Amino acid sequence: MTHAEPPKHPFYITTAIDYANGAPHIGHVFEKILTDALARYHRLAGYPVYFVTGTDEHGEKIAKAAAKAGQTPQSFVDDLSLNAFKGLWDRLEIGYDDFIRTTEARHRHYVQDVLQRVHDAGDIYYAEYEGLYSVGAERYVTEKELVNGVYPGDNNPPELRREANYFFRMEKYQAWLLEHLQTHPDFIQPAGYRNEVLEMLREPIGDLSISRPKSRVPWGIELPWDGDHVTYVWFDALLNYLSAPASRGRPELFPYTWHVIGKDILKPHAVFWPTMLRAAGLPLYEKLVVHAHILAEDGRKMGKSLGNAIDPLALLDEFGADTLRYTLLRETTLGADSPYGEGILVARLTADLANDLGNLLSRTLSMVQKYRGGVLPAPGPQSERVRGIEKAARALPARVLELARDLKVNMALEAAMEFVRDLNRYIAESKPWELAKSEATEGELNSVLYTAVEGLRVASVALEAAIPSKAQELRAQLGLGGQSYRLEAAWGLTPPGTVVQPGAVLFPKPQPKENAEAPAPKARPAKPEQPEASTPAAPDATPAPKPEIEEIGIDEFARIDLRVALVVAAEAVPKADKLLKLTVDLGTEQRTVVSGIRAWFAPEELVGRRVVVVANLRPVKLRGILSHGMILAAEDAQGHLDLIGPGLALPGGTKVR
Repeated sequence: MTHAEPPKHPFYITTAIDYANGAPHIGHVFEKILTDALARYHRLAGYPVYFVTGTDEHGEKIAKAAAKAGQTPQSFVDDLSLNAFKGLWDRLEIGYDDFIRTTEARHRHYVQDVLQRVHDAGDIYYAEYEGLYSVGAERYVTEKELVNGVYPGDNNPPELRREANYFFRMEKYQAWLLEHLQTHPDFIQPAGYRNEVLEMLREPIGDLSISRPKSRVPWGIELPWDGDHVTYVWFDALLNYLSAPASRGRPELFPYTWHVIGKDILKPHAVFWPTMLRAAGLPLYEKLVVHAHILAEDGRKMGKSLGNAIDPLALLDEFGADTLRYTLLRETTLGADSPYGEGILVARLTADLANDLGNLLSRTLSMVQKYRGGVLPAPGPQSERVRGIEKAARALPARVLELARDLKVNMALEAAMEFVRDLNRYIAESKPWELAKSEATEGELNSVLYTAVEGLRVASVALEAAIPSKAQELRAQLGLGGQSYRLEAAWGLTPPGTVVQPGAVLFPKPQPKENAEAPAPKARPAKPEQPEASTPAAPDATPAPKPEIEEIGIDEFARIDLRVALVVAAEAVPKADKLLKLTVDLGTEQRTVVSGIRAWFAPEELVGRRVVVVANLRPVKLRGILSHGMILAAEDAQGHLDLIGPGLALPGGTKVR
């Protein structure tokens, strides 16, 4: 007897709404992709998800930016909100349920209702104040917050301002907030950011100025009891988290909220926001998820003046949404700033998406077509190895969801990719090309083919939060059409008899750009010039006359770095009869090596084989492919080749002496 799964509670997740005074940058992109992935993991696991993003459209900075652009504030924010932000999120497949704009009537009415409620409770008062005002942060700051006289993120020092405003009695709730953080250790994550807030709360936080004179800042929401003042931008913007679901009749979502924000706006979300909610008698959010910044690939802070800023639109145009999504999520951690750039993207695309996942799909479909006419067979008897793969497949969804809920999305993706790599290892160990030679091993071959196809289905679900379109495309090539699956422990959901539908390469490998200089080998000293050859019988080069055997000294031999390498992928080079393109694992890195051995070896025979590579050979281009190393082979009197490799299963990178 089976028992129905108990219903899951709602999962409400938000991004910080983007300030509409300029185009989105890579930090905006990362936050939306991260939040979308968390939403997708929960949807796949059966949670009723509500995901909100949007734009923050009021305030002094926007009024100034609009005037500089010769536009009204409304037309200025309309263009940025709908085209620059919403348009980009749609291209990135950000699956939000609501896009809130703070200039919408539904938001304005909600803000005014909350303001009136807090005012009526006696927690808002009128007073004159003089202090240092950061135009960039749109709030008063203290001397302690300045670095070399400037508030972090601003271009100019704060202005000394004296004016009469309305204030929120924020300090009244300081002791309560401190106690809440101490008794709810998961309220702010990662823990390092919670510790920062605890430090803030151990000193006086003061009250919060929540209005600006309309004569100075006309672009904002008027206070309901005083039309000469508009609402301070933070008291306006933060309430989007409630105005969006409330306007859709979903106030029950409030206690289940995860807010995803950048570390630069920690104080407003961790101090202003919970005290505002407390004063208004509204439920607190469940979790504040704080992420660090994206650095340039060189590890420095990005900036136009440094020439290292990332253009997210350029990356999206060249590599597509799924690659950008996966590589950003895979290369970043929340608690520390993470380098990112095109080089990092290309390396991860090549290693994970092209070599591991894409190659597994390609070789699996090829085998089903070649050995079973494109029709997936029923599995034969299960070996202990297959039972282990099935066990891992059933455990993978829970592990992936656990890591995602623990905000370790990069590790969730790695868990899924390790399952993919194990499927590749299983195929290499099983040698289906050998099994296909005998009717006696027909059942074993059927098991290999079914395990690979069903394993790919499982992997596609585990990776779908990062690569939503490609996961669907992968399943379509498996013959599963537009079928969707839950992130749950399941095996055997691909019906035998399914007809595979091979299509385009799932993740084409990026080709070296024209006129791009070949990268030098990592941590290697400069070497004398080498001839442009990576293997015996290299094409497109005039053969040199064979030299007499020349003796060399031990020092010269020591300069040759020979390493054991594991072939993890192999494919024919188009329009080159002799060439194979190999991806080899050297333990600490993977490389591409072009080898002229196609006449002697089929690509599928090489995957899983250990070979010896000249690891410090200068990279060269062959047929437009950058080849980094040379595979060693021996040739008999008839010209037949055999590859040199160890007799033991030595790990990749082992030095050959």
